[in-house]
Amino acid sequence: MTEFENNAYFWQKVDTLFLSSNLIISRHKGDTHPTFRNMTYPVEYGHLDDTLGTGTEGLSVYVGSDTPGKVTAVVIAADILMKTIDIKLLTACTEKEVYEVLRFLNQTDFQKTVLIRRGNHIPSWGLSDNG
Repeated sequence: MTEFENNAYFWQKVDTLFLSSNLIISRHKGDTHPTFRNMTYPVEYGHLDDTLGTGTEGLSVYVGSDTPGKVTAVVIAADILMKTIDIKLLTACTEKEVYEVLRFLNQTDFQKTVLIRRGNHIPSWGLSDNG
């Protein structure tokens, strides 16, 4: 099963989704969360306006200070208050910023997250057109 785990083709699709969508920044680094006033955004936060995400906005994106480009990680959040499982993209985040985003997202007892780092494995079935 490992050939289907975290492979390069998944990340290619995620990059295509990210790069072909319109990113709208709605919170800047240092802004206070609108509901949880004790939480401060560690990096820029927004959404892809022409995608489907949880709630009324598109897919959530956290944008760090590193070189823009591809998505470097995906966060999966389980929220018992909202009764949702949500996907969030991280792009241009340094290792320190990845840690800060995870700390930010895991502050409440209502939501906990896991991080999936970008992989570059090409499965054996992807090496040839003959399958």
